[in-house]
Amino acid sequence: MPMKKWLAPIVLAALALSGPAAAQQFATGQAARLVIGQKPFGAGDPGASDVLLGALNGVAYGGNTLVVADSNRVGALPNNNRVLVYRDLSSQVLSPYDAFPQNDTRCPACIGKATSVLGQPDFAKVDFPRAIAQSTLNRPLGVAYNGRMLAVADTDNNRVLIWRSLPTSNEAPADFVVGHADFTRGAATRALTSRTLRGPQGVWLDDADGLWVADTQNSRILFYGVVTQNNPDAKLVLGQKDFNSDQQTSLALVPVARADTMRHPVSVSTDGRRLFVADLGLSRVLIWNTIPTQNGKAADVVVGQPDMTSYLSNNVEKLCQSTGTGADGNAAYPALCGRSMSMPRFALSDGQRLYVSDSGNDRVLVYNSIPSGNGFAADAVLGQQGDALNQASDSAEPDRVASTDSFRTPGALAWDGANLYVADAFNRRVLLYTPADYHLPLTAVRNAASPEVFAQGYIVVAGTLKAKEKATIKIGDNSVEGSEKSYTVTVAEDDTIRALIDRLIAAINGGGGDPLALASPNYDFNAIMFQARNAGPPGNNVSLAASLDPASSLTTLTTSGTTLLGGNDAARVAPFGLVTILGENLADFTSAVQPLDRPLPYKLVNTEVFFDGVRAPLILVAPDRVVCQLPVVMTGSTSASAIIRTVRADGRVTVTTPAAVRVIEQNPSVFSDPSLPPAPGIAYHFSSAATGTISVDGTAQPGDEASIFIRDRKYAYRVQAGDTTASIRDGLIALINAADPEVEAFGSGTFARVRLRAKIPGPIGNGIPISGKSSDGASGSVIDGSVIISAFNTELCCANEAGAQVTVDNPAVPGETIVVLAAGMGLVGPDEARDAMKTGMPYAGPDLNDVTEFANSMAGGKTANVLFAGLVKGLVGVYEVHLELNTDIPTNPRTPAWVAQSFQISNYFYIPVVNPRLAQ
Repeated sequence: MPMKKWLAPIVLAALALSGPAAAQQFATGQAARLVIGQKPFGAGDPGASDVLLGALNGVAYGGNTLVVADSNRVGALPNNNRVLVYRDLSSQVLSPYDAFPQNDTRCPACIGKATSVLGQPDFAKVDFPRAIAQSTLNRPLGVAYNGRMLAVADTDNNRVLIWRSLPTSNEAPADFVVGHADFTRGAATRALTSRTLRGPQGVWLDDADGLWVADTQNSRILFYGVVTQNNPDAKLVLGQKDFNSDQQTSLALVPVARADTMRHPVSVSTDGRRLFVADLGLSRVLIWNTIPTQNGKAADVVVGQPDMTSYLSNNVEKLCQSTGTGADGNAAYPALCGRSMSMPRFALSDGQRLYVSDSGNDRVLVYNSIPSGNGFAADAVLGQQGDALNQASDSAEPDRVASTDSFRTPGALAWDGANLYVADAFNRRVLLYTPADYHLPLTAVRNAASPEVFAQGYIVVAGTLKAKEKATIKIGDNSVEGSEKSYTVTVAEDDTIRALIDRLIAAINGGGGDPLALASPNYDFNAIMFQARNAGPPGNNVSLAASLDPASSLTTLTTSGTTLLGGNDAARVAPFGLVTILGENLADFTSAVQPLDRPLPYKLVNTEVFFDGVRAPLILVAPDRVVCQLPVVMTGSTSASAIIRTVRADGRVTVTTPAAVRVIEQNPSVFSDPSLPPAPGIAYHFSSAATGTISVDGTAQPGDEASIFIRDRKYAYRVQAGDTTASIRDGLIALINAADPEVEAFGSGTFARVRLRAKIPGPIGNGIPISGKSSDGASGSVIDGSVIISAFNTELCCANEAGAQVTVDNPAVPGETIVVLAAGMGLVGPDEARDAMKTGMPYAGPDLNDVTEFANSMAGGKTANVLFAGLVKGLVGVYEVHLELNTDIPTNPRTPAWVAQSFQISNYFYIPVVNPRLAQ
């Protein structure tokens, strides 16, 4: 059938939505731009090499060099017990405004190759523990590098090691040790002095090379100045009144929380003006507005708590706004908010902003200016899609745990002037976050065929109306107690069903409409159709009920179910699928829509799209959206980062914040017309000649006889050793095509099915009888374990104009095969077809290809046989699905239908069907 007729509607659905978003520097929920230590972002591979990280905790940047402490104390594995040095980092970290070089077919955004390692003799060794020495480490958790000196918190050895310059060789020995008299000692001591350390986790080197240490288990911060010898005395202590005091020990179960105390601090940093301490044990960050110069100096500001004496993790009752009243009658609160913290592990300022690694909440808080008062709220949240969420702990969405926009127990932070580095312990990686010119919405990347998928339902009115009956429809939200609303209409004298439907719809849609659902009529089916106002899975919570008062035996109101159904997440997209990216001010111009029957360009109106740094072929670019193809190399991933780069009319280059793309192996999305709810499907009549289907199933046994009858003509295939249902199918096809005067046969892409089609187009072929039979070949009877031949139809039927659209004026009929177009159905087979899936290129593989994940369908509440589901030859990324409608499907001008793969159900689409035998 003529494929070019199908090109026009392909982009129609993608043009139906607009996604305005406010531009900002860092945006809540934005994804990381680059990753170090894993390939791709979410691989999570364990091990150790110069490109592979373990469960790290520390990062530091200085002098075009990144230093990573590849070890942790949060229970993450592997503990590689080493420090990695990445010299000349600018040669690996691409400028945010540059296009990604296409020298890596899978992930140009995956970077980082270490130049040397400390604590181990080579990149492959991960020995732990190691004998204490000048060149060994035992669980290094913190690192500091200011472009001159290097400091490492050698935590389990209760010491800090200092290199006067950046080491250039593996396992280079340190120059000085802090916390012990020499390099051979590592035991902790309970005695507190100006020289002792116990489990230090954080270090910092200021601009004057002064050393700051978070002496974690002694609950204090020590300042040494410039270290020039072993075992120096600290010059300043914070968190304790002097070097010999421990204000936390005597009340271990009740922490001492004041402005001059701390409990298990794990990081210290300064921006040259202020000092910041991550006070892990009291779930807060302390800020000194000037660098302290006297022991025990009290902090000026606290964030994460409402005041200096509070210490509860996620102290929501004092920090967060109430969400209402709980079941116990008391005020309810969220689990966390933008003001609360839980076990922060690092606080860092770039001189303007403050960043806090809020590890217990699996997020990084961004304050656009340094907080000047207690309990301030963060301006943006990285790692979560909102300040009251923790997606890493949401077991309902495990694929988000290692996505490009999430962390699991983030550790240290570093800033290089353009990028924020975040140590992501359990995901074994360093993520690089970059502020950008324009912000992409959280669910910016969606299926192009149906960017929004709404839950649907209906109520059928049947019988004879009786005056004064009260018809009531109730709509609610199952997830919100007390949300149900009722709409009641009293039946008037001489009311018709159509009039009752109109008045019920007017009640539901009037006055701004029901907040949960939109109602529309289906007069031919005497039904009210409902569509959730909110797209996606939340629509499946919309409850639907109907009743009559008094109850009548003459009239019925029948619902499609207790809730609306079919709301699906269009923001889960499949490799090779066509996707829409929504945003604002993405480009200065609108491009022409690119035809899908030729290779797609990778740049339109000076705009490019990258997924994990891989360029994507483009179909359309406009200021508020981009339509493109997700590269097939994303197969096997659960997440990717999408970035749009544009050269503006004035020559400026702008980029968007990266958006996390939720990648799934398949998520079918059927093209439909979104202009009218519910969306009518874009469906086509399959054949100009009458057709029918015979299925070959069971187990092939040598000697079995598989037969197809066309009228009284028998075509019998004798099963041979080694035969499969597919080879039996092909044998029957060959027999029919060699001899039958009326019918031709061809294969179906799904299962082993024989498609039969009249040789003469038009209705003359309708009614040709067909049947199937199998036997064991000896007795002529069917036995268990033999091949099974069964006809889906008793006769050929339903000739129409091939490629003509199914419309109300040219509806589908029962038993007919129709064709719908889809995107996002994933990989196809066989291998030859899979190899022909070239990103941006029209599919040029075998005609008879099949999606690797089985497709099924329902139409009109009855099974529609999927006879073929595969790529359209000659088009980019478009799948066609052949649906053979059930032979007793009723007449309905808005017959609901869907296509599914695994647990993923497409959008509902609607087709007109007329059944001459069961016409309403």
